[in-house]
Amino acid sequence: MKKQIMVAMLCCMSGWSCAADKDKVEFKTDTDKASYAVGLKYGEGIKKDLSDLSLPLFIRGMQDAYNRKEPALSTEEANQVLAAYQQKKVAELQRTQDKLATENKTKGEKFLAANKKKKGVMITASGLQYKVLKQGTGKIPTANDKVKVHYHGTLIDGTVFDSSVDRGEPVTFPVNGVIPGWTEALQLMKVGSKFQLVVPSKLAYSERGAGGAIGPNAVLVFEVELLGIEQ
Repeated sequence: MKKQIMVAMLCCMSGWSCAADKDKVEFKTDTDKASYAVGLKYGEGIKKDLSDLSLPLFIRGMQDAYNRKEPALSTEEANQVLAAYQQKKVAELQRTQDKLATENKTKGEKFLAANKKKKGVMITASGLQYKVLKQGTGKIPTANDKVKVHYHGTLIDGTVFDSSVDRGEPVTFPVNGVIPGWTEALQLMKVGSKFQLVVPSKLAYSERGAGGAIGPNAVLVFEVELLGIEQ
């Protein structure tokens, strides 16, 4: 961590004057380029996660530390300020997540209620909704099997979050090694089948979500094609 902070300090100080105007950026060495590149990355992170920071004061703090000047805050004061700031950001993030979870739950329930009325949609006891797009003639996998599939996953607004179809390469995984909605659906499919799945959040990633793409309480929509059962 100390190394990372020192690198960021050096990069920001070496790239500060030239980064102000893209047309005036000059690189004399590869280290200059690396300094600017790392500065860009750190800047992107600060803008995304710490957008309320004062950039001039952030730079001043690094410069004072690097040049060993008398800091405007004592070590004790700085630690107290950082602890309070971290608590504030955690609380803000939790409020944002709670709000998003509530919104997603409401939207998801409406989507599920509307989708179940569509022609051909089947609903299992768990609440999983599926529609047979193509019926295969092969074997049905068990929970202990490995399967090869193609899939295309979206949020209910159509945003694609993952797709083996788009990548052009199917995937192989254990039937019992995926989200519960998939584990259940795969055991309803014959090899060669293609289903559309609408997976309630409780059968997907629930309140925790997954990464930045899938929020809390998100209902997920998939098209899944079962290509084979792996031996």
